[in-house]
Formats: sequence, C-alpha cells, structure tokens
Amino acid sequence: MDNSLKNIFAIPELRNRVLFTLGLLGVYRIGHHIPTPGVNTAALAELARQAQNTMFGLYDMFTGGSLSQVTIFALGVMPYISASIILQLLTVVWPYMEKLSKEGELGRRKITQYTRYGTIFLAVVQAMGIAIFLERQTQIAGGLPLVYNPGLAFRLMTVLTLTTGTVFVMWLGEQITERGIGNGMSLIIFSGIVVGFPRAVIQTFDQLRTGQLGLISIVFLLIMMAFVIAAIIFVERGHRRVTVQYAKRVVGRRMYGGSSTHIPLKVNTGGVIPVIFASSILAFPATIASAFQGDWALRVTDALGVGMPLYNLLYVAGIIFFAYFYTAIIFNPDDVAENMRKYGGFIPGIRPGKRTAEYIDTILARITLAGAIYLSLIAILPQFLLSGFKVAPIPFIGEWLDAVTPRIITEGMGIQFFFGGTSLLIVVGVAMDTVQQVESQLIMRHYDGFMKKTRIRGRRG
Repeated sequence: MDNSLKNIFAIPELRNRVLFTLGLLGVYRIGHHIPTPGVNTAALAELARQAQNTMFGLYDMFTGGSLSQVTIFALGVMPYISASIILQLLTVVWPYMEKLSKEGELGRRKITQYTRYGTIFLAVVQAMGIAIFLERQTQIAGGLPLVYNPGLAFRLMTVLTLTTGTVFVMWLGEQITERGIGNGMSLIIFSGIVVGFPRAVIQTFDQLRTGQLGLISIVFLLIMMAFVIAAIIFVERGHRRVTVQYAKRVVGRRMYGGSSTHIPLKVNTGGVIPVIFASSILAFPATIASAFQGDWALRVTDALGVGMPLYNLLYVAGIIFFAYFYTAIIFNPDDVAENMRKYGGFIPGIRPGKRTAEYIDTILARITLAGAIYLSLIAILPQFLLSGFKVAPIPFIGEWLDAVTPRIITEGMGIQFFFGGTSLLIVVGVAMDTVQQVESQLIMRHYDGFMKKTRIRGRRG
C-alpha cells in the first residue's frame, strides 16, 4: 500500500489529477459553511434534529449537511442528477434526442448543454420550494422563526443563492471528471457522506452513554455494517465471463488470430448510479409538496417519508428500473456483436451477428436482475433493521426473546442514516471505482497498483 501511494505521487500527471480532485473537493467543503442570508440558523438546527430520520435527513446526508444549514450548496448535485435522468429518458422516447446521442462528440456536447439548462430550471423550482417551506415554519424551538424577514425579497435571494450554488457545484463535478480522477458528481456525494461519519459515530456513542442505545444494538449495528460492506465488495467484483473465440486468419504470409478470450459482464453494471437516481427522484416530489399547504401536500410528504411502505415500494421499483435503464445506455450488445464479427470473433455454439447480440442481451438481463435485487436489498434491508420496524412477537421462543427483540429494533430509531445501506453502498462503491481508475493509471504506466499481482517475466534471449 505504501509503495502504491508513492507511485501515485511519482507520476506527475496522476499526482496532478489527484491533487486537483482533492483541491476542488476542499472548495466544495468550504461552501458548506457559507449560509444563505436571512435564515435563523439556531431554529434551523432544531428543525434538522426533528427531521433527521425523514426524507429531509436522507437528502441532507447527500448534501453533506448543507441542506440542514441552508448553505449556498444546500441543493447539492441533486438537480443535476434529476436533469440527467430526464435527458437520458428523452433519448429513448424522443427521436431528436436519440439522434443527438448517436452523433458522437458533438451530440454529447449538446446533450450536456441541455442537461445544464435543465439543472438550472430544477434548481430554481426546488429553491423556491425550500424558501416557501422555510417561511411557513413559523415556530420551531422556543418560538423562534426560521426566516427573519419573510417575503418576496427573501424568496428571490434564496432562489438566486441556491441556484448559483448548484451551478457552481455542477461545474466542480464536471471539472473533477474531466481533469481529476473518478466521477466528479459521485465523489461530491461521497465527500458529503464521509464528512458526516465522525459526527455520526460521536452521536451514536453519546446515545450509548446516555442509555438511548443499548450495547446489544451497537454490536448488532457493527455486525450489520460489516456484512453490508462485505456483500458490496463481493458483488461489485462479480463478473459473468462470456467466452469469445477468434478464428485464424491468413493475411499475406502471416497467420493471425486463433486465440480465446472472454467478455466480462459485471453483475452490477450500473454501480451506485441506480440508487442515486432513485433517491433523487423520490426527493423531488417531497420537496415540491412541502412548499404547499393543504392535506394533500401533508399526505404526499408523509407517504414519501423514509421507511414508509410507499417510499420503499417506489424506491425498490426505481432501483430496478434504473439498473436496467443505465445498463442499456452504457452497454450495447448489438455494437459488441458487430465488433466481434468484424474481427472474426464468435461465441462457441452461437452464430455471429444478431444471434450473438440476443445471447449477450439475455445474459445481461439475467445478471442485471440479480444486481438490481442486490442493490434493493442493500438499500432497504438495513432500514427495516434500524428504523424501528415492528415485528409480531415470535411464539414458542420464550418471554425473554419476546421482550428483548422489539426493544433492540425500537432502539435503532436513533441510529444515523450514515450507517444505513444506501450510504454504505455509495461510499464503498464510489471508493472502489476511484481506486480502480487509479489502479488503471498505475498499471498503464508500468507501476504496481493497489492490488498487486504476480507477474512472470521471461528472460531476454
């Protein structure tokens, strides 16, 4: 590990990329401490404490605590992610967008430009919703209002501040992706979650010290986290290998081909993107509904609360949908089959061309279903274990187990979002993707990476 870290800083280009990424993430964290004008931070802290186990708390975790403090980066990258989802969906249903997606670099630039416009629009809408929501929270703690001077001026200032912050965060993410290392948007979400881990650990031990949490609950939490991390690492490295045989070809007096290789199809091709997309989509209606008064808005907000049946159902459905959708975008079986046919490759027992594409598509559909189920279980199961999910008493096991089991589960209501499956999935997944990119850069330059392999070198004759 020490040699690998030394190798990173021994390569000027890779060193500059890593330092550039860390520098921009540092800039993002500085914006976390710049509040929006006109907001009572003391009352806001009380509101955040009351809503820490709701959709507000989950969204706040993605923004690194910026939402609960209404800083200039309160919206984070969520408007950009929502706009990206909308544009990607339009490439499937709108012929014009589909044509743009196939025009190469020029088409991708236009789609990126449209995504930026969509981000600004969604940021304006969400910022206005947050401003109206803050104005209507008249009394939170001790009769303190959230907004000092409510009115049109406050709303316009909030929209301008939050929208500008979102555009700046979008620019930071794009710069990290282009000139840094890793996916910029994922790393921004990653940094927002990681920065809250120490605070969550301290709060958890404070709950243990004051008796709000029991020792058995802490042990259970640690075991669950270890199991979730192990499952994430195991599945993220899982591949389905499709054997490809290349026929021998004679060109001039030389013979080429005759080799055998394989196509590695990842079990979870979409990575953490389906979870981020599903969370972003579910956060948007609740944010809009909170800006309106009425029973319907209250019902929408309550129904889309974290842990509610409708939320869990839509969350799982969104993860499965985006797992297939994102896989279809980044992996095209027809292109793979055409390239194989062009270079004389074939899958044993499968005819080249259309049959090969159908065969790969069938395998991809099956393993994507397994990957989507895995993502859903990782994201949902810890919520049932940690959010106070009640179960009926189990008969024939004894009074002690009947008494202890509900208490252990109920105590989990105070456990932070940072220890849930969604946050662990994003942190571990993004970390693995970033390390893999650094690994590729090191190996490409003939350096040992983090995962050293035994190399057999032949002697030069």
